[in-house]
Amino acid sequence: MSTNFEANLEKLGVTLPDAPAPAANYVPFVKTDNTLYVSGQVSMKDGSFITGKLGKELSVEEGAEAAKTCAIGLLAQVKAACGGDLSKLVRVIKLTGFVNSTPEFGEQPAVINGASDFLVEALGDAGRHSRSAVSAASLPFGVAVEIEGIFEVE
Repeated sequence: MSTNFEANLEKLGVTLPDAPAPAANYVPFVKTDNTLYVSGQVSMKDGSFITGKLGKELSVEEGAEAAKTCAIGLLAQVKAACGGDLSKLVRVIKLTGFVNSTPEFGEQPAVINGASDFLVEALGDAGRHSRSAVSAASLPFGVAVEIEGIFEVE
């Protein structure tokens, strides 16, 4: 596949940040053969956490935007794992999204769509993936969303 993912991101006005360092005793990614497992990326914008609980402080639209920032963090980690060459990404395999939400909130899939839609927009068919979207009573640092991913790479 000769898709230029970096050019697609540029057209979308997205610049990948440096891959964030882990916040605890774990590694940001593990590569085995052609499968890359990326640790959960939390919702951040401009170096600050996007915090709040869906169904209380944040709307579904705000949650979807927070999820998009997680997807950008995932791609930053993929790029780092591929030695700075995002063209080595073959496809997104699976996302697992965690939504900091109230017990009665039931729109977790709509929130995680923010990440899914962005990945398809940025990567085309290579961005299509399987997915889980689940509620969490709380997330680290009070963030709104955390998403982990599995990717196929060269």
